[in-house]
Amino acid sequence: MNSRSFRDRNARAALFDGIEEGGIRASSSYSSHEIDEQENERAIDGLQDRVNLLKRLSGDIHGEVESHNHMLDGMVWK
Repeated sequence: MNSRSFRDRNARAALFDGIEEGGIRASSSYSSHEIDEQENERAIDGLQDRVNLLKRLSGDIHGEVESHNHMLDGMVWK
């Protein structure tokens, strides 16, 4: 057997490693639960960023409202 066919056979074996008759073995490097947990962590991080942005934005709006109310209180209505 030449080295190229040996490499090709090893590459195919690596590609299809873990596939058994009837499906894929459950012993992959990451379980479905671990992948779900990683996706959840990324989603939580994204939500935290959005919440922080909304919190800053609402604080800025509050400051603007306070400023405008103070300006309106200082006006003399005739």
